[in-house]
Amino acid sequence: MWELVKAGGWLMLPLVLCSIFTVAISIERFIRLKRSLVLPKSLMMQKGRSLDDVLDVIEQDKSAGQSSLGYIFKDGIDAYSYGEDYARAQMEATASREIGYLEKNINFLGTLSAVAPLLGLLGTVVGIIESFLVIDLGSTANPTMMIPGISKALITTAAGMVIAIPALFAYRYFQRLVQEYVAELEQQATLFHAALFFQKHHEKDQKKAG
Repeated sequence: MWELVKAGGWLMLPLVLCSIFTVAISIERFIRLKRSLVLPKSLMMQKGRSLDDVLDVIEQDKSAGQSSLGYIFKDGIDAYSYGEDYARAQMEATASREIGYLEKNINFLGTLSAVAPLLGLLGTVVGIIESFLVIDLGSTANPTMMIPGISKALITTAAGMVIAIPALFAYRYFQRLVQEYVAELEQQATLFHAALFFQKHHEKDQKKAG
């Protein structure tokens, strides 16, 4: 492996860095974007579940309360006494912050998938130029003198593609996953807000009736 990196020339250094960043970001996002850390099942507003059940989970289950959905729900609860509009605005602000965390480094992954093949292409051009310069500057026209430059061109091209292809797959996968999470977070926040203030109005009606 080291021989290939060495034969690829100085452009292999940024390509190696791109590969390290790609692997590191993919692993970090895979861990951070686990469903249990974003949308724990115990907090989901589902048919047949009461608001009190969800509130109990937030109070008793620390891990669920520290999920993206848990933070949105807790900020809605904290803003409950200020009215519906304020609570909605607070939940939307928290959702925007959490979505930012979910999208962290994903665009950089997309940038790596675009930059890696360009670096490989640059290596191809540099290698071919070096090959012809060797022939032009050499005392004898020996085709074998072109081999190091051509090998450098092929190695950097292959390295760029090897890095770019999995980086692009990872970028598309995480991008789609975040889009699905965002849609579910918005839906759950709307249902929670509606349940929270429906209960408030229901309690007021009961007091008036009493």
